[in-house]
Amino acid sequence: MSLLQLVVLAVVQGITEFLPISSSGHLILVPHFFNWPDQGLAIDVSAHVGTLAAVLIYFWRDVARMAVGCAKLVTGRFDAGARLAFYLIVATIPALIAGFLAEHYGQDYLRHVEVVAFAMIGFAIVLFLADRAGATVRRVQDMTIGQALIVGLSQCIAFIPGTSRSGITMVAARFMGYERTEAARFSFLMSIPAIAAAGLWEGMKLARQGLDAPWGAAGIVAALSAMTGVFAIAFMMRWLRNAGFMPFILYRLILGGALIVYLYF
Repeated sequence: MSLLQLVVLAVVQGITEFLPISSSGHLILVPHFFNWPDQGLAIDVSAHVGTLAAVLIYFWRDVARMAVGCAKLVTGRFDAGARLAFYLIVATIPALIAGFLAEHYGQDYLRHVEVVAFAMIGFAIVLFLADRAGATVRRVQDMTIGQALIVGLSQCIAFIPGTSRSGITMVAARFMGYERTEAARFSFLMSIPAIAAAGLWEGMKLARQGLDAPWGAAGIVAALSAMTGVFAIAFMMRWLRNAGFMPFILYRLILGGALIVYLYF
């Protein structure tokens, strides 16, 4: 793989993982239009490691609070940090089941430009409706186990390329009345177990295949994914304090429309 390919894939992964524009969709489109070969498992794992590091860095206070809360469980105390960690685990279980089923029953059938095109447009409409949904008064500390499960179930839809994991989980929270920044915060924290599970699964496959990992290339991808991921999270959180999802809705509509023209005209 060329240095250009490594840099582009890392930057695309780092940015699109946290914006509601679909990392999986873009990672299908970029190699397709550049006519690049598949990047391989080692690069996929390193990209996941990078984006996981980005969340841990940006939300280190929440991560520390959850770690302290979980440690207090041995004393019988169940504080807000432990509760948040518990809700994130609950929200991740449906995605783990869906990921296992997708891995064994034909996820590759969805990895096509046509799927990305229609998902881009369809989810743009859903994102628009969610952004106009009712009251926005709830915060992460108001989360219930049922609401965490609903957000987790919505995450399963993100296995359709072009949907967006962060986007669909923010949509679910928005429909339940959560503020934009709080919906984004819970969505990004949810990515910790989700990305860790995906990276671990791919790492296990890499180990079973006995492949020699290109450590230099993997290091570049991990570092760039982490840096761009932190930037994307910071941008998204700042943006949502003062504005809505409209720029991302328009981007999805334009990209989806352009792909349909490319495919059928």
